[in-house]
Amino acid sequence: MGLFDRQTLNPDVRPREVFAWAMYDFANSGYTTVVLTAVFNAYFVGVIAGNAEWATLGWTAALSLSSLLIMLTATAIGAWADAHGSKKRLLAFSTFACVLATAGLAWTGPGTIAVAVVLIVVSNYFFSLGETLNAAFLPELARPEALGKVSGWGWSFGYFGGMLTLGLGLAWVMRAQAAGEAATDFVPVTMLITAAVFALASLPMFVFLGERTADSGALVSLRGQLTGSLSELLRAWQGLSAFPDFRRLLWCAVSYQAGISVVIALAAIYAEQVMGFAQAETMLLIFLVNIAAALGAFAFGYVQDRLGHRRALAITLVGWLAMVLLAGLGTSRETFWAAAVLAGLSMGSSQSAGRAMAGLFAPPARLAEFFGLWAFATRFAAVIGPVSYGLVTWVSSGNHRLAILATGLFFVVGLALLRGIDPLRGRRDAVADRTPAGHPE
Repeated sequence: MGLFDRQTLNPDVRPREVFAWAMYDFANSGYTTVVLTAVFNAYFVGVIAGNAEWATLGWTAALSLSSLLIMLTATAIGAWADAHGSKKRLLAFSTFACVLATAGLAWTGPGTIAVAVVLIVVSNYFFSLGETLNAAFLPELARPEALGKVSGWGWSFGYFGGMLTLGLGLAWVMRAQAAGEAATDFVPVTMLITAAVFALASLPMFVFLGERTADSGALVSLRGQLTGSLSELLRAWQGLSAFPDFRRLLWCAVSYQAGISVVIALAAIYAEQVMGFAQAETMLLIFLVNIAAALGAFAFGYVQDRLGHRRALAITLVGWLAMVLLAGLGTSRETFWAAAVLAGLSMGSSQSAGRAMAGLFAPPARLAEFFGLWAFATRFAAVIGPVSYGLVTWVSSGNHRLAILATGLFFVVGLALLRGIDPLRGRRDAVADRTPAGHPE
């Protein structure tokens, strides 16, 4: 039966559909790896903003703004997609918008601060929206007892996609540097490479994956949903009183994802500022983290369905705590490399386990809406995590070790919240829900 065996899939799902779905994770991972983590962040601070004192703040503010926009709109858009059976159509639009804005970054350079900020906000917003809509397909594809396995397939594919995009970009950078070119010559090309890989690798998703959510016939307008997004978000959160385990999972995700967002956004900075890594060493470090994350997501996907999602997620959060201690207290490069491997293993497995549990607790008729709430939680985490790290370094006069150790508190709180989740009750509440998609008044 191959990798995507039918015993893990819902009866009407073809293996090629799961492959196409996993390929979307492969496609979009290059954006986070190259644009947010490895290349464009440093280019923005050092070249576009000219190493101004406010440059790092400007970068984090742009990311925070895009996260805030997702927090305010993803749930409303998800509810509209559920009501109209339009997850795939909206995913195609968000993909096109992210690819276009990413390619647009190739035309930024010294002094183009406003343009760069707008393009980062737009690209990161539509990347996040696409990630949310793609995740909402998971419960339609996998049987409840195999959500972890299939989620792991997607995450592992994603990390390999990130490595491919980063590898192509690194090859171009090395060729350009050998020819004596400056960053203003080769960084724009890496943005075009990232956009092209995203566009091409996402095509199987739109060719082979079917839309299973039917139009409910509800008179729900997208403009109306967006106009009332705040009230929609409030209504959705209030409605979670009927889903106490999903609500607790969201708060758990806010906590541990805040810690993960610190690692994603600031690991390279920590490596250079504290450990003295050169740029090439940092890029190799990112490669290593992606390899470990891919292996962790793939292998742990099989394990978590047997262990149970709550126990599996708890194990990964303990791994994150160990990583924080190694990075914060270790002084040798060998120790930091070990922390990087542990971060990769924990990252892939925790992201997979969290998404699988969210899929388990989401009512079948309201998948995009509930994954919109999941996006709200993870985007909120993406705001408070890096900001808290920045505040600690600012208050402590640049003490990055103290900041990374303080990040461990997010994982401690996440573990505490996780203990109160009952997976059986959470799944039972999801299956028993009879609220129609779009839930019109």
